[in-house]
Amino acid sequence: MSISASEISARIVEAVMARKLAPGSRLGEQQLAMLFDCSRTIVREALTRLAARGIVTVSARRGWFVIEPSEEEAREAFEARRVIEVGLIRSAGSVDKAALRRLKQHLQREKAAIKESDVGARSFLLGDFHVCLAECLGNNLLADTLRDFTARTTLIAMLYQSTHDAAQSCDDHVRIVDALARGDAAAAEALMAEHIGTVHSALRQQTQNDPLAHLRDALAPLRGTPSADKTKAQLLHTSTAEKGKAGRKTPAKPATPSDDSSTYLGALL
Repeated sequence: MSISASEISARIVEAVMARKLAPGSRLGEQQLAMLFDCSRTIVREALTRLAARGIVTVSARRGWFVIEPSEEEAREAFEARRVIEVGLIRSAGSVDKAALRRLKQHLQREKAAIKESDVGARSFLLGDFHVCLAECLGNNLLADTLRDFTARTTLIAMLYQSTHDAAQSCDDHVRIVDALARGDAAAAEALMAEHIGTVHSALRQQTQNDPLAHLRDALAPLRGTPSADKTKAQLLHTSTAEKGKAGRKTPAKPATPSDDSSTYLGALL
């Protein structure tokens, strides 16, 4: 039986939530068609759906890619989640025993994944808790919406190097479910708002767009190597020369690039 476009899109979202697809990952139509043993038409339909949901983007010349959210998009995504999830808890009222049992089973899977250091399962389950909660509160439409927002915030956490701890997220989830089990919806609302705010604040916001950031990190001299010593010596020489010139009132001369490529690379890094 051939795979459907819905199943392909679901697999891609699952991979994003498990942090197996990073922001900016290319999704080639031909490669996906070979992987899923289907036509490129079905793959294109799946990717088009994901583009409408804000998970992937397409370029006429370059193809399909997983989105790379901006800081403003990150802020909006977390704000949207806060409004939806707090509102869901507020409007739901009480939670029945079957729903609480399902939520507690989900928490047990989260704890097991954290204990076993299964990063993929851990990431997916921590995000899927919010989808599960929406379903348990009786709103499948908003559960689908939250699945997309959770996938996007997972990409945001990867892109902006979140420092939020997985065990802390699980503990937050436990407290939310405990509040719901007590029938204290107001406490559950406050805990959910605090949880989403904590996850958002753990992002390392980029103060400036540095197109050389990846190259800079990759080519930085290793400690204790000759290139590192040379770079350090160059920086010290420059600093000493500038201090010597500070006491002399001479017109500043425009800097001229050095012919030494290693000096230029050291300055660049």
